[in-house]
Amino acid sequence: MAADLENLDAEQRASARQEQAPANEENAPQQKYDETQIQVLEGLEAVRKRPGMYIGSTDARGLHHCVYEIVDNAIDEALAGYCTEILVTLCKDGSCRVKDNGRGFPVGIHPKMGRPAVEVCLTILHAGGKFGGEGYKVSGGLHGVGASVVNALSRHMRVEVRQDGKIYEQEYNIGKIEYDLRVIGETTETGTTVQFWPDIRSEDNPEGVFDPDIEFSFDVLKARIREMAFLNKGIKIVLRDERPEEPIERTFHYEGGIREFVKYLNKNKEVLFPEPIYVEGLKNGVSVEVAMQYNDSYSENIYAFANNIHTPEGGTHLMGFQSALTRAVNDYGRRYKILKEADANLKGEDTRESLAAVISVKMHEPQFEGQTKSKLGNSEVRPIVDSLVSEGLNTFLEENPAVARIILDRCLGAARAREAARKARDLTRRKSVLESASLPGKLADCTERDPAKCEIFIVEGDSAGGSAKTGRDRHYQAILPLRGKILNVEKARLDKILINQEIKNMITAFGCGVGNEFSMEKLRYHRIVCMTDADVDGAHIRILMLTFFYRYMRPLIENGFVYIAMPPLYKVTKNKQEYYVYDDKELQQLLDQLGRDNKAEIQRYKGLGEMSSEQLWTTTMNPETRTMMQVKMEDAMAADEIISLLMGDKVEPRREFIEQNSELAVLDF
Repeated sequence: MAADLENLDAEQRASARQEQAPANEENAPQQKYDETQIQVLEGLEAVRKRPGMYIGSTDARGLHHCVYEIVDNAIDEALAGYCTEILVTLCKDGSCRVKDNGRGFPVGIHPKMGRPAVEVCLTILHAGGKFGGEGYKVSGGLHGVGASVVNALSRHMRVEVRQDGKIYEQEYNIGKIEYDLRVIGETTETGTTVQFWPDIRSEDNPEGVFDPDIEFSFDVLKARIREMAFLNKGIKIVLRDERPEEPIERTFHYEGGIREFVKYLNKNKEVLFPEPIYVEGLKNGVSVEVAMQYNDSYSENIYAFANNIHTPEGGTHLMGFQSALTRAVNDYGRRYKILKEADANLKGEDTRESLAAVISVKMHEPQFEGQTKSKLGNSEVRPIVDSLVSEGLNTFLEENPAVARIILDRCLGAARAREAARKARDLTRRKSVLESASLPGKLADCTERDPAKCEIFIVEGDSAGGSAKTGRDRHYQAILPLRGKILNVEKARLDKILINQEIKNMITAFGCGVGNEFSMEKLRYHRIVCMTDADVDGAHIRILMLTFFYRYMRPLIENGFVYIAMPPLYKVTKNKQEYYVYDDKELQQLLDQLGRDNKAEIQRYKGLGEMSSEQLWTTTMNPETRTMMQVKMEDAMAADEIISLLMGDKVEPRREFIEQNSELAVLDF
């Protein structure tokens, strides 16, 4: 039995042990367990059995991950010096086609498998040219599962290889070979084209893998492809969408690499000096690139990559950069007496305030946490990045004293604000201890104490707050009215934010702290609902709240705890029957449906305060009848861009955005 268990993967072993366990009840039927119950998943069956292990999920995120896996193979060819152009096409038939001008998949017979190498790569897990040897010195896809996983999760796939003057072709159905590799023509080009039709579940295809009714998003792919073009200077990537009547095409090509990436991050901000600081170096086989530039905001915006893979949880490369930056700024400040002897050293958070930076490392064997690659674990990378960045920054600061002084002044301002914010927090804590009730006086709290069951409505004004307090379910719904527009946190440091009464009320009501002291365990409500009027002022207040959550309570959004209430715009009454509609288009449809022969009495709600408590409950607060929009943050970079654009000081880009999106009634990110 022990030998049998050794041959299973962890999940199967756990299942097997569970089946071996004796029944707790005396009369429980005996479960037969013998060799016939041992399952062996062959070929790519394991991928279809547990797709989440390989692509993270079977929703839209996982669907787009499949595109990234194929594009990553082409990028790896670029890193190896053999590919200069990649074309990604979203086809009318729901497929995605990726074409590159690299060397092309090898087509010779694999010595061990006895089959063409391209077929082996696309049909066998952990088969690829990235495990050893000289095929790829740097690669994003090191697990050898990318292309074969996409094949397993596609109802159909076609590969075309252009190599040695010939065009080779092979097709697959759910990972299984449709026919042997064949020559279909001649060419002077080289490269690979992979086209796949994802296996999406539907009534006609109940065994499909991906969730129903999902499709490729041009905007989602555009963000990732732009990223890859920034990270690989000189490569040209074209994204084409053939699904609309007028096809859309975008070309991404950046000779400046990550320097242009940082300029892009700062495009809606005022920068403190004109050109980004750039550091590059190679040490012990690890290539390091860093670009950084300070701006007029009060938040840090740092993106770290390893072999072109975004590592949102950071890792050793980010830690090396942070320690080098903090040390270099402190050393320069001490050396030139900008930091006095009595002054404490600047902290890391002081040196990173208002900083936009990109860290990109490339190496032969990166160690990621899982196939989704969210964190870099190579311990040897931290001292390499630290050393190279320290050296580069020290040289830059010495050679550019004017810029160095700007940076030091900015960091010193951040340190003073940090100390002021600490004192403000301490004062708040002391008040809370002395006062009989630490929760804000305007908060109408709920009686339930399990945060998972509780929701709080942030309401615009006392009038709407009164209706909401009367109409709510007091057991699990809390109401917090806000007076007017809260502070625009995009233009203020934390010390100023903490003395704003409306923001203080939200922080206290939520209970989870703010900024570096944020604690999800202390959060008192798992639904935080922005409930503002359905007009321009309401939209403005909503975006102010979302900006605050994004900058200082980002885990609320990341964990899906922030919602937007959707109150109706109109009430239509006909023959004593009431209808609620949420936009002008829906109103027109209703009026056409009801007919205009008798009088269509229409009430336009200018604000939530015009509704009775019963109406507000029925339309906006009752879980059985309301409509709410969950605020998601699929792309932090896009969210940061839109917030900076809408809430920052630059007028021209904001005007352009409004002109281009004038048809939007509500601005959400």
